[in-house]
Amino acid sequence: MFDPVIAPSGTLLGLLQRGRGDGTLHALAAPRAEALNALNHCVTNDPRHDWQVENRSLYYARLYLDLHGDLEPLEHHLFRAEDHFETDESRTGLALAVLGHLASYGRDDALALLRRYAASGSNWTWALDELALRDDDAGLRSLAPTILARFPTTAEGDAELATALQGAFEPRPWRLWADDPREAVAIRVRAAREQGSFDRWQQQLRPSGPRPGWSVQAVFEWAQDGLERGTTLHVPAARCLTAVAGPDDRAAIVEAGRSGPDGARSAALHYLAEARDPAVLDLIESAATDPSESLAEAAVAAFERMCGDAAVDRARGWVHRPDALGASAAGVLASRGGPQDTQLVLGALREAVRSDGPDAPRLWTLVDGTGRLGIGCAAPVLRHVYRETASSQLRGRTARALAATDPSYATGFAVECLWDCEETTREVAALHAETGDVRVADRLRRLAADPAEEAEVQTAVRSRIGPDAPAV
Repeated sequence: MFDPVIAPSGTLLGLLQRGRGDGTLHALAAPRAEALNALNHCVTNDPRHDWQVENRSLYYARLYLDLHGDLEPLEHHLFRAEDHFETDESRTGLALAVLGHLASYGRDDALALLRRYAASGSNWTWALDELALRDDDAGLRSLAPTILARFPTTAEGDAELATALQGAFEPRPWRLWADDPREAVAIRVRAAREQGSFDRWQQQLRPSGPRPGWSVQAVFEWAQDGLERGTTLHVPAARCLTAVAGPDDRAAIVEAGRSGPDGARSAALHYLAEARDPAVLDLIESAATDPSESLAEAAVAAFERMCGDAAVDRARGWVHRPDALGASAAGVLASRGGPQDTQLVLGALREAVRSDGPDAPRLWTLVDGTGRLGIGCAAPVLRHVYRETASSQLRGRTARALAATDPSYATGFAVECLWDCEETTREVAALHAETGDVRVADRLRRLAADPAEEAEVQTAVRSRIGPDAPAV
């Protein structure tokens, strides 16, 4: 899947793509046709950089309801000819999730589309999971023959059916089908379920990897063999070292961390970092500049996992480095530094935005640290990140940091955050938004009454409008 093209943050499309609360507010104030065009574009061209983490479906579904949007564009998107050869679930997942939420709000046309796509679409498993949460028993039973027909009655087909059943997120349809009065349906689903259980049992009988009694050298060889086969095993190998290594093995482990092959060296660094060995920081500094990219990354990751004052002290010396270890040091100070580190964290935040923009991966930790340390003068930078980032997860973290650093948050961004696509952002807003704004009072009531809203958000809302809270 190609990286999405995100429109400028000042446009309606850009706001909706980002999932910002202002997107909903602007869409409701814009001409309906313009708002629906932008909404349909977002749902049929997933704007998320990480679609497995960022939320948009409930946000877009609520806007479809508010705009009384027709679902024909989603139908066209789902049943295009591309569905037969562009089978990556990221192409259709957002549209199917939106339909699922619309079905839960009582849109029968959305439910019918999900049933139709489950019967004939390539991403049928996603559609079936959505139906498992919203459809009635009769609707799910009607799909059984069509779904089972996807798997030929051969050994290969039966194996594929067992794999599909085992990998289902929602087991309800399969449980219904296992008890289906139609004998052909029930027998086949039960056989697939039994086959899946047998396969899991066989896997447990054939474990791979380290065994009790392995030596330190055997663990190093296992980690190195995995790296040569393209599998990074240094983190589990470090855990294995914790189980098999004794005091007499320290010298060998330190030597492996200094000059061993990359896989063994990475495992040694992680083990020594977890053990807070006094030699590990020098070994990490040396490995971080190694020409081997995998080793350098492992060294930085080992440092980030360290706790204790020694790691924080070393981070203060490394924070000005222009490499990955310097960026990691800034993150360590943001996560575990003290008040004396505020200027270092603020400088790292400004430099990250200046050099890498508002979507830099290292901003996540720096933004959190800015809020943790209460760096008030960082508010202008945080407001810029909030407006411009394409990541709704980073925007949510920024909202929390603003709540801790920006006195204007309660009457500013907190208001629009009540409509944000991320439930954690709505939760922060519900705790801080100034209730003197009539929009806030109305939105809090709607969130409290919405059955699709997350429990944590509703708990925060009720803390503002409950019997013991000030009147809204």
